[in-house]
Amino acid sequence: MKVAIVNDQEMVVELLKNTLQEAIGHEVVWTAVNGQEAVEKCRAQTPDLILMDLMMPVMNGVEATRRIMAENPCSILIVTSSVNTSAGMVFEAMGHGAIDALNTSSFTLSSPAITDMLQRKLANIERLVSQQSEGKSTQTHDKPDYPLIAIGSSTGGPSALATVLGCLPADLSATVTVIQHVDEDFSTGLADWLDAQIPMKVRIAREGDTPAAGEIRLAGTNNHLILDNQMCLRYTRHPVNHVYRPSVDVFFESAGMNWNGPIIGVLLTGMGNDGARGLKLLRDMGMHTIAQNEDTCSVFGMPKAAIKTGAVCEVLPLEAIGPAILDALNKPDKKRLQGT
Repeated sequence: MKVAIVNDQEMVVELLKNTLQEAIGHEVVWTAVNGQEAVEKCRAQTPDLILMDLMMPVMNGVEATRRIMAENPCSILIVTSSVNTSAGMVFEAMGHGAIDALNTSSFTLSSPAITDMLQRKLANIERLVSQQSEGKSTQTHDKPDYPLIAIGSSTGGPSALATVLGCLPADLSATVTVIQHVDEDFSTGLADWLDAQIPMKVRIAREGDTPAAGEIRLAGTNNHLILDNQMCLRYTRHPVNHVYRPSVDVFFESAGMNWNGPIIGVLLTGMGNDGARGLKLLRDMGMHTIAQNEDTCSVFGMPKAAIKTGAVCEVLPLEAIGPAILDALNKPDKKRLQGT
């Protein structure tokens, strides 16, 4: 991949350059010391990936991400050592289209752990970019008397989630589980960030939690979140080679197999195709499924893949998805929950 580095610290730039040189197939095409310079250079030469700092003079990484994604969109990975003081900025940047974030605050610049983490991120992003360019149980519990709302999101997801979840009342007669593609270092911050903006309480899903009405659980590790046949939330490494971690498909499929009640499946903005297969399974089971439309997506990858497979009952603009969920829940006969 052709990679650009945006950072005002020379030592960090050199570290990132060295890491990229060690990773076969990557070339640094330009560097910039602030967001304004990055916007200008991106107009002249748009790379495949930008490693974007947050705190910079002239223009910070959030505004630079917004401008670049609006003018010359490409993959952007936030690389920051100030996550404890700028978590909100990370999620704002992801809302504008940054694909992921890398937290370097726990390591020294010379730590090999940073190199390992960055190379893993690069490998995953390269696979996602490639996929995007190609366009590509027995129940042992009582049936719950409330529905499960299963939501998957990726690039642009945090702000999209805030919009959708903000429509749901605190006393919602359903349980919500969210799978957002975000590194586990940022998951708690994302839960806190969402919790401060919406009526319902948002918590990280813990091993063994049972989804309950009126609660939102957010996947919180780099392992996959699943629902087991006792209707408990669990984390698993398998499938170990899945590019998306946590995976929307893995959760949707486990919910379809093990949730013995109605499900509303929702797929929001994101690069790649994660969630399409799982959403198709839910629709084939007669559940109601919703995808965000192209005009309101930061990246129309995941919803597009789901629509192409026939997995979607409704394709809606972002602001209409929350009301559509409530409309489905409020139907007395629950027929809309069953995709009819």
